[in-house]
Parts: sequence; C-alpha cells; structure tokens
Amino acid sequence: MASTTHKHHDYHMVDPSPWPALASLGAFFLLFGAVALFRFHGDKTFIVFGANLATPWIFYIGLAIVLYTMYAWWSDTIRESHQGAHTPVVSMHLRYGMIMFIASEVMFFVAWFWAFFDASLFPGEAIQAARVQALGGVWPPKGIEVLDPLHLPLFNTVTLLLSGTTVTWAHHAMLEDDRKSLITGLALTVALGAIFSFVQYIEYAHAPFAFKGSIYGATFFMATGFHGFHVFVGVIFLAVCLIRAIRGHFTPHKHFGFEAAAWYWHFVDVVWLFLFFAIYVWGGWGGQIHGA
Repeated sequence: MASTTHKHHDYHMVDPSPWPALASLGAFFLLFGAVALFRFHGDKTFIVFGANLATPWIFYIGLAIVLYTMYAWWSDTIRESHQGAHTPVVSMHLRYGMIMFIASEVMFFVAWFWAFFDASLFPGEAIQAARVQALGGVWPPKGIEVLDPLHLPLFNTVTLLLSGTTVTWAHHAMLEDDRKSLITGLALTVALGAIFSFVQYIEYAHAPFAFKGSIYGATFFMATGFHGFHVFVGVIFLAVCLIRAIRGHFTPHKHFGFEAAAWYWHFVDVVWLFLFFAIYVWGGWGGQIHGA
C-alpha cells in the first residue's frame, strides 16, 4: 500500500506488506509439494511425523497461496497507481523491470532453441554415439513423422500475428482516448489468443510423436509447450487489462499495466515466428509428413 504521509521526492516508499512473506511461503509449499508428489507418488512410506507428505494437497495449498498472493499484490499495485504513487520516476522503473523480465524470458527460450539446434544440426556427430543411434544420423530422426507446417501451425501463425495487430490497434486507440476501440481491440486479442491455445491443444492431441522416447519429441514439446504456456499467461494478462479498460482504469497518460501486457504479447508473437520457421518448417524439412 502507498504511504499516506507527505513526501518531497518522486520515489515510492512502500508500506509494510505481507505479500513477500506469503509469496515465499506459498512458493515453498508449491515446490515441496510438487517434488514430493512426483518423487513419492503412490509410495506410502514417505511419512514425516506421522503425515504422508506425498499428498497432492500440499501442492494445491501452495498453488492457492501463490495465486492469491499474485492477485492481492497486483491489486495493491493498481490501487497505488490510482493513489498517485506511480510518479514518472516510478513508472520509468516499472518499465525497466518489465524490460528485464522479458529479457530473462528471451534467455529462457534460448535454452530450448539451443537444445533443438544442437540435436538437429549435429545428428550424426561421432562423439555423440548415443545420439547417432537414437536419431539414425539424420534429422528429422528416422521413424518420425512430422506435422505439416502449412496446416494447423500456419493457421496458428496467422492467428497470433493477427492478435498482434489487434493489440496494437487497442494501444493506439487508448492513446487517442478512444475507449470503445480499446475495449474492442483487447476483446479481439483475448479471443484470438484463446483460439491459438485451443488449436494447439488439437495439434498436440493428434501429434504422431510423444514427448518421451524421442529427442525430436522432447525438444518439440518443450519449446512449443512453454510457448503455449506463455500464450496462456498472456491471455490472462490481457483479460485483466480488458476488465480494467471496461472499468475506465486507463488513460492516455496512465496505462503502464496495458503497455506491459502489449510488450509481453509482442514478445510471444516474435518467439512463435522463430518456433514456426525453425521447428515446424526447417526442422521438419525432408521428413515424412503425418497423414500425407
């Protein structure tokens, strides 16, 4: 919460808040519950002080605490903005924080692209005998049927690029103080993001390869799956902005929450373009297309 005392500077001195401690507690329960559940699932011997710590309830309790903390903490941030705590200096630092967050996400995807290109560019490397045996010395690996990039992947590419134009339209409408177009553009962006996620679900359900037992499947699902998760997060991010736009929270001069969501969504767009051309088009070039 923002301090109500008079100040003579542009910085935001945050009042004592329970959210950092509660977030730490929730993250501990979430991680501990997940590890215990995955490691000892079905094993009734993992008993500590008479309690079975392999129960899924520890994970669910941690998840609930984390989600509630996210909601409460961001609600406080929005309230602080309305109270005038987000001065130009604070707003600049919020932008720096979002830029650094997106930069960290870029490096996160670099790891998955690195794994994919390392396997696909050197499928017959002699020093990697196990890899050569698993891939057959070629990419796509022998026995793997790939997805047709001109089918669902191309549809999702057009869908996501279109969503990038609608969120840009919404941004410009906000700068022109056109609230109706802002709401329309955000609603279309959320809908297009939801369509993308649904189509990706259909693609996964009909994929001719699995995550396990194949380097191709593992690299494919890790890269596209994490991108799909980021699309899901982005849809929630934009849906919250849509609710705030309907409530009249954004003005041409005060709209960082929406601006951050738009930055994140454009990042998601760019990553998908790399995924589409690297994994679907180039990565499946010369392979047997599923259903062809």
